Amino acid sequence: MKGLNIEFPLDEFEKLISLIGWETSEEWFNYWNSKNEILSIDKFWDDGVNDDWIWGLALPLLSQAYIFNKNFEERKIIGISALPGTGKTTLGKWLESISLKFNFKISVISIDDFYLPSEEMEIAIKNNPWNVSRGFPGSHSIDLMQEKLLEWKVDGKLNVPVFDKTLRNGLGDRAYWRQESPDVLIIEGWFLGVKPLSMYSNNSEKFLPPLSPYESSYRRNIQTNLKLYLNIWNLIDQIWHLKPMKFEYMNLWKSMQEKKMLIKRGSALQDKKLFSFLRMLNVSIPHRSFDEINSDVLLLINQERKLINVGLN
Repeated sequence: MKGLNIEFPLDEFEKLISLIGWETSEEWFNYWNSKNEILSIDKFWDDGVNDDWIWGLALPLLSQAYIFNKNFEERKIIGISALPGTGKTTLGKWLESISLKFNFKISVISIDDFYLPSEEMEIAIKNNPWNVSRGFPGSHSIDLMQEKLLEWKVDGKLNVPVFDKTLRNGLGDRAYWRQESPDVLIIEGWFLGVKPLSMYSNNSEKFLPPLSPYESSYRRNIQTNLKLYLNIWNLIDQIWHLKPMKFEYMNLWKSMQEKKMLIKRGSALQDKKLFSFLRMLNVSIPHRSFDEINSDVLLLINQERKLINVGLN
């Protein structure tokens, strides 16, 4: 992999390439390097994309999906767990497009596509301490998500809602239903794979400002809500976790994401609403829960979203 701007250690990366089914990373690299059209990945990113994302994440993930489709009769689901603003949505668009060039189809959906319909959502999130309209565990149609994932596993037909964050003046709502027949399904989410903690205490973390009594109480409700997601996690065959070196990096990434959405679509979280949403993301789930995600592949990223380590968990 000479000539590439890559900083992650290759010894751990070699283990990932072996898991995917290649003898060596050099053999794998030579194969993909001969596919010049694949490097058109840049057009999916507004600011371009670094070598490490192409070679450390995008192509290994595409390789894994290809192997799942080629070597297994049963349909496979890959999960991507990554905090908001990381870049997982754009990565998904690229995977969907490029897979077609290799004669198989990937569909990428989000946990957030299964947000509750507006009337149910208003009840579910009523009086939450952050006054946000969605986002935390308990604001999704869990039964519907499980039903649709199982349907696809059985008959290969995907029929899922698509959530549009810009509807209802930024509150969001279901925009339409998506019907496809993918060979491999990828589902992404900011707390995908997170489980309720067996030993939970509100006193184990320090926040500025400190947790209010109501926030502390509500966090316990969210721990209960997380139990409802366990059946979803059990349907996922492999989890890839994009984990920041520090949780706080997410604040910058999410803020940048909302600014771009405002320019592009004319609606986004701003000012107090953005602050409240970031507060919810930061405190609703204990940070150590993300350390305990039982992922198969772990990718560590720094504040500039460069891959620092890529390998098996």
